[in-house]
Formats: sequence, structure tokens, C-alpha cells
Amino acid sequence: MILNLLYGNTKVMPSLKVSKLNKINQRMEVIKANLQSISDGELSISAYDTAWVALVEDIHGNGAPQFPSSLEWIVNNQLPDGSWGDHYFFSPYDRLSCTLACVVALKTWHMYPDGVQKGMSFLQKNLHKLKDEDPEHMPSGYEVRFPRLLEMAKKLGLEIMKDDTVLQDLYARREVKLKRIPMEILHSVPTTLLYSLEGMPHDLDWEKLLKLQHPNGSFLCSTSATAYALMQTKDEKCLKYLTNIVSRFNGGVPHTYPTDLFERLWVVDRLERLGVSRYFKSEINDFLDYVHGYWTPNGISWSRDTVELDIDDTSMGFRMLRLHGYEVGANAFKHFEKEGQFFCFIGQMNQGVTEMLSLYRASQVLFPGENILEEAMKFASKFLREKQDLGQVVDRWIVSKDLKGEVQYALDVPWCASLPRIETRYYIDQYGGDDDVWIGKVLYRMYNVSNNLYLDLAKLDYDHCQKMHQLEWIDMERWYKEFNLKDFGLSEDSLLKAYFLAMSNIYEPDRAIERLAWAQTTALIEAVSFYFEAITIKQKRAFIQAFNNSIEHIINGRLGFKETRNELAEAILTTLSDISSKVLEVYEKEVHHSLKHAWNTWLHNWQDKHLIPNNEAELLVNTINLCAGHSLSLDLVSQPEYMHLTNLTNNICNRIRQQTQNSNIKEEQAIINKPTESVELEMQKLVQHVIKRNNNEIAQDIKQTFLTVAKSYNYIAHCDPTTIDLHISKVLFDTVL
Repeated sequence: MILNLLYGNTKVMPSLKVSKLNKINQRMEVIKANLQSISDGELSISAYDTAWVALVEDIHGNGAPQFPSSLEWIVNNQLPDGSWGDHYFFSPYDRLSCTLACVVALKTWHMYPDGVQKGMSFLQKNLHKLKDEDPEHMPSGYEVRFPRLLEMAKKLGLEIMKDDTVLQDLYARREVKLKRIPMEILHSVPTTLLYSLEGMPHDLDWEKLLKLQHPNGSFLCSTSATAYALMQTKDEKCLKYLTNIVSRFNGGVPHTYPTDLFERLWVVDRLERLGVSRYFKSEINDFLDYVHGYWTPNGISWSRDTVELDIDDTSMGFRMLRLHGYEVGANAFKHFEKEGQFFCFIGQMNQGVTEMLSLYRASQVLFPGENILEEAMKFASKFLREKQDLGQVVDRWIVSKDLKGEVQYALDVPWCASLPRIETRYYIDQYGGDDDVWIGKVLYRMYNVSNNLYLDLAKLDYDHCQKMHQLEWIDMERWYKEFNLKDFGLSEDSLLKAYFLAMSNIYEPDRAIERLAWAQTTALIEAVSFYFEAITIKQKRAFIQAFNNSIEHIINGRLGFKETRNELAEAILTTLSDISSKVLEVYEKEVHHSLKHAWNTWLHNWQDKHLIPNNEAELLVNTINLCAGHSLSLDLVSQPEYMHLTNLTNNICNRIRQQTQNSNIKEEQAIINKPTESVELEMQKLVQHVIKRNNNEIAQDIKQTFLTVAKSYNYIAHCDPTTIDLHISKVLFDTVL
């Protein structure tokens, strides 16, 4: 079993070192400062877009460049091989378009002839590589933008290559795209072609197009498209937009700006999946308040200034906002649905992996009756599985370390069964940090989204927590042996699974009381269940009566109980007293009576020979909340909402448990028990009641515990024993440093 496999590799853990905590605090403070300075986005400079800005002639007609600092940036940033583009990741798409644009800009202004010659040499040697590129990684609008650059170069007397057969596929793609969005549509409503205006035919009606200009003066927040519009119109708003960006980035410009909504949402997503969001609660709240301020009934885009909404940002925004209690409507997704399919932008004909992954993750946070999310879930799931089957899990928006692993985990473990520590352990392996490269018009970097600082903190924090969890597991084994729980049918593997479930949900170092109380309660519930199945009703009632009538006293310096002669009952009572003492010490609250009452309520159901207790989840929820220092007063637990949460959680967990027990699955069968439709509906109701903000006296932390416990039951139902053993090994024992 899993324990036999683990002990061979497990070493005695050293004491947690202060230096490790200092490293965690240092990185946390640096990240916190970075987050507090986030404004409109920190992106890498785009050589392609900088070249288009550099091409703008002085609007007063003096024949000089309007933005000489952009030309200076081009001169100073040519790579050793003569190209321009992302220095660390070579993509012919990116390098060729960036290099050609920079060469055209320099040639136009008769500057830096040596740089032009080196650039031309690079282009001539590498243009043939376009035919081997993965079309999935083709930057936005490339099929209309690159041919236009070739035409501009030819007019300047720059001959890239005589044989253009390598470009035939690109020209064909351009024709298809231009036919799909007729010119009258381009001039009347915002489309993705506005993002690539510099690649459009010359016969554009600028009077009509300027009516589609964004309030910030840009065209879809694209710096190159706006630069081209400024060349053609000398529009003051275009000039102001570009002037601000050139000044902000010291001559070079990003391919799009601002990216305020996109950046904030993806930062929150990364911090949460890496398991370190608890360090940045106030910053995350500020980010989500900001995003919610720009939420519309049809969703959002990557920028507050962008009117062209997209399903990727809408999905991420919907999921984040809903999970944090904000009011957002699922009908926003109708904006992206057409004839049963979902698209990133209106008018698109295909989908990308990451946007469908975002849609799939968002669709699982649904409330009862949200049919559009059920449709989205089916569509996105089918799309992702087909991509898996075809071996095509690559994306048009990002080149990441392990996108295949991200998709696999999402499909294998749905949100209702995904436990935080398991997701974090896998995502630490999947997250690329500095090496993740994003794809827009060019390859670019999102410094506040993908960086090694987050990854370093995540690994240090995980290692710190894991060492504490391993020490706690040793204490759990000691407790197990002290009370001879093996004699009551509880195996050490079951004990390990009980601790693992608790630790995978409640992993924070300062929540050890809740974590251990959950694990010990789960273990004792199983021991009592085994024991009661082997004795008579009369013996059960005697056990319960002795438990109820027990009076604590000290025998030889050790806690004992009068009127209790059952070893298992004493194990429960002693454990409850130990837990109560810890809660009293930390929170200065006496919870012993409440903990014992919770156990009495559960035990009472065993007195009927035909009745199996249906309030196991309730016992766990109340125990966890009491150990968190919450007061479960009679007024609180009598509230209709609290009672409804209790009933929902009990019903969900009972049905899942019965389904699992009735299936009688052997480990080697590896069959996953998926909840029935009725359980899924009740789970949706529970999600709705837990995460919606209501003006009542029930604290959000208390409500969240109901959902946490229900998700742990779902996890057991979804994952076969072999997978659970794998998770235990990876999460609890495999190192990350």
C-alpha cells in the first residue's frame, strides 16, 4: 500500500529554520510592493509596434519622425544575429515580423545602414522557416500584417526573397480573413481587424473608422494600429495616446496598452493556484474591486478602454469575481455563443485551448438554472478532450511550460472535487515563471503574471508547509498507536487518507488545530463505524450512554473518565479534551461542551438498528468551525440559512458516501464514481448559498467550511484509490525544492 512505498524515501525532518521563514517574508514583501504599484500593465516592448510608431512622420509636416526616441530604441535593441524580437525564445513568426518592421522603419528614415544590412541578412536566411511554423502559434492578424510589410519593403527597394512560394499559404489565409469580415462591416462595428489596421488595404474610410476609436484614442488598444491611423489622419486623440505610451516606456512601446483588467485577473489566478494568495488578501481584494467596476452584462475585455469583449477575460473575471462573492451574471456568456459554439471574439471561426480552458473552469462555478454555463461546460470539455486525443494541446495565446498538464488536471479533477493543496502541488510543476511567453501581435512577456519571484515564493512556502505536515503526520501515527485504533478496524492507510484530506483543504501553518481536529475526527468516525457494525444495539446504547455520562478527572497525572470503561470512548473523549485545550490556549474560547455535543448528535443516530448516521458531514463542519475559534451559538445554528447549509451538506455527503459504498469498487478496477444529477444540483445550490454575500450574521469563513467538506467527499468520489495514493505521495511526501 501507499505507506510501504513512502517510508523507504522518507527522512526525519529537521526543525523548521528561521532562515526559510526570512526568505519567505523577503519575497512576500517584494511581491506585495510590486502588486501595490500595478497600474495599467507591465509588458515587454514590442519591436514590431515600436517600428510602426517610429514610422509616423511629424504631424506638422517638417519631414522628421514624430517619435525619434522610438527610432533610437530600434537602433539600440538589435539582437546579435541581426534580428529584433524576443531575445530568449525564437519563433520565426515573431522574429521575422519584428525584424522586417524595424528594417522598414530604419530604411524609411535612412538611418543605421549597418543595422539594415544585418536585418536583411537575417530575413533572407530565415524567411523559409515560416513554412515549418505551427499555425496555432501564429500571432494575431499575422496573415494580413506580414504581407503588408513585404509590400512596404519592396517599395523601399528591399528584396527579401525572389521565390515567394513559402508565403503562398499566408496570402491564402489573408484572403480568407478579409472575405470573412467585409469592408462595410469593418467600417461600421468593432471587429478584431481593427487590431490590425496597419495590414488593411489602402481604401479605408477614415471618417467612419474614427467613429470606432476608443475613448483613450486608440484602436483596440493596439499601438501599431493606432500609429497607422495617426499616419493617415493626424488625429489628436491618436497622437495623445501614443505620446503617453512612448513617454511611459522610454521610446519603445508594447503591442497593446493598457492591460489593466487582464493583468489583475491573471495575477490573482496565479497567486491562488500557486497557493500563496493568503499573503496578499488586501491586494487581491483591491484588484477584484477594480475589475468588478468594469464588469458589464456582456462580460469584459483585457482593458477598461476596450469595447471588443472576449471570452477569455470574461471567463477568468466571472470565475474570480463569483468565487469571491461578487454579483456577476452568467448570461454574459450568451454574448460569445453562436449555434451551440463558443468563440473568443464575435465573428471568429475557431477557438484556442487556453480560452476554452478558462471557459471550462468558469462554467463549473454555476448556480442552479444557469443553462448557458451547462452548455459552455459541455462544449469546452468536448473541445479540450478532442485536442487531447489529437495531440494538439498547444495554444495561440501562450507558450507555457506544461499546458498539457494544466488541461489534464482540469479534466481529471473538476472544480467541485479539486482540493487546494493538490492543485497547488501540480501547478508548481506546471507554472513556467519567467519562461512563459505570451502571444499577441508579437511574442511578449507579462512581468507581473509570469515571473520566477512567484515561483520561488510558492516553492519556499510549500516546502515550509510540507515539513510541518510531515511532522504532524508523525504525531497522527503516535496518536493512532496510543489509542490502539487498529484494534477498532482503522487501518494506517485510512488514517493517512484522513489526514491527507484535511491537509489538502486546510494547509496553512496557523490552522493546525482545525486540520488535526478534522483528521482525528474522520479517523474516529471510521473507527466507531467499524466498531458499531460488530456489536448489538444494546451495546451501542450502552456505549453512547457511557459517553454522555462521562466525567473528566485526573489519574496519575493523566486525563481519565469516570463511568467510561470503553477504550474507544475514552479515545474520543481524551482527543476532544486535547483539542479543546488547544482552542482555549489559542482563541481563549471553551469549546469542549460544544464538541462533545456535536459527537452526541452524531452518535445518537446509531441507536436505531435500521439507521446509519446521516450527519457525519455536520459533525466535521461543526468541529472544524469550533476549532477555528468560531462560536456556534444556539441562535446561530437555529438560523434558517445555517440549517439549510447543514441539510444540503449532509445530503450531498451522504449520497456520495452511499454511492461509493454501494459500488463495492476494488482498487484495481480504477473506476471513478461521478455524482448523480441530483447531487450535482444540490452541490450547485450549496455553492450558491456559500459564496453569495448576504447581510446576515453567518461569517463567510463558517459558510465556506460547508463547501470545503462537501468538496472533499466529491474528491473521494471522483478519484480512484490509485490516483488518491499518487496524490498523497506527491502532495505530502515529494519535495518541490
